[in-house]
Amino acid sequence: MKATIVGITVAAVLVTALAVGYMVDVDQTQEAKLPDVDVEVTGGQVPKFDVETGSVRVTEEKVNVPVPEVNMVEKEVTVPSISITPPKDAAGEPVTETETN
Repeated sequence: MKATIVGITVAAVLVTALAVGYMVDVDQTQEAKLPDVDVEVTGGQVPKFDVETGSVRVTEEKVNVPVPEVNMVEKEVTVPSISITPPKDAAGEPVTETETN
């Protein structure tokens, strides 16, 4: 059961990583422009604080606690597989690399 959860988690992470880096074709269609801003600043003061903090002390002690034992056995299971089709660009061609300007 634990191996299945780990397998599903790894598959989800791989799919997400591939989707972000491979499955999305983003083309910038307009340049960004910052607004014109005139700022005049005079004076000012940051606040002062007196801070009193507590303390934390970490120690160790030996105690007996019940711990489960796990026996590993090998079983044949079905795991998910992934097939990826990349997006097409504006000309209908598959996207194979990132273009930079």
